[in-house]
Amino acid sequence: MELLNILSGEVFWIAVLHIGTPLIFGTLGVLLCERSGVLNLGIEGIMVAGAFAGWFAVYQGAGLWLGVAVAALTGAAFGLLHAFLSVWLALSQHVAGLGITLLATSLSYFAYRSGFPTVSIPPTIQPFAEMSWLGIPVLRGQTPLTLLALMLTPVIAYALYRTPLGLAVRMAGENPAAVEAQGLSVHGIRTGAVVAGSALMGVAGAFLTLSAFNAFFFNIVNGRGWICVALVVFASWRPGKALAGALLFATFEALQLRLQLLSGGALLPYQLFLMLPYILSIIALVLVARSAAYPQALMKPYRKGER
Repeated sequence: MELLNILSGEVFWIAVLHIGTPLIFGTLGVLLCERSGVLNLGIEGIMVAGAFAGWFAVYQGAGLWLGVAVAALTGAAFGLLHAFLSVWLALSQHVAGLGITLLATSLSYFAYRSGFPTVSIPPTIQPFAEMSWLGIPVLRGQTPLTLLALMLTPVIAYALYRTPLGLAVRMAGENPAAVEAQGLSVHGIRTGAVVAGSALMGVAGAFLTLSAFNAFFFNIVNGRGWICVALVVFASWRPGKALAGALLFATFEALQLRLQLLSGGALLPYQLFLMLPYILSIIALVLVARSAAYPQALMKPYRKGER
């Protein structure tokens, strides 16, 4: 009965959308990269860098949307570096991605400590306000970034499946030789996809500091980037399913928070509730991943003229 009361409450679904927003941005970003054939394990660090850059820009006096743009540009810059290493130099995509994560995270923490060497409590900003003017109840408790994430999903789906550019991106991840045969640059397409996907990862991080919270602190991303990588597999590399997967994980996360409050630690240790969304997500991933049709050229470097 208590579970039904939780699931039927408007507040619960507001929390689901709130938790799911950075996952939607991040999952769409990973999807764009992988659809072109590039695995981007730099997402965790790119989200940290986006979170810091967007927050710091606003802290210095920039507007909130300018802070989002700064976060996107920061993500795009790290995406360009990743593309240079993994696409143009054909280095290991795993190693390059993990290197980007370490570099972006370390630079962000170093910049924070350099800018605020004696601060014990993170400085705060005025974050995005809730969209109380909207008529849809579950959206009234959200900020504009959540609406942007929901709108991006059909836009990216349309671009991937209904435009020549989307076809080129998908073919770069499936059969890059066919792309080259059409006179297109496989390296250019993959680079563009990685840069665009990384920009979305930067925005995912910015949501945490400009919307979910009002400050930057260490471990703010807390593994969300790795969840996004898994969600792309769960979604079979399709934007609509990616949205569903992000919201499903967010539902599990919101549910464990409510269950913790109900039990008060009297019945079960709180660590078991923290494990719940990950256990359920792993089960869902195992069930779906068996039939997932991954891009055939994913993680395979391409050298011009090779077949």
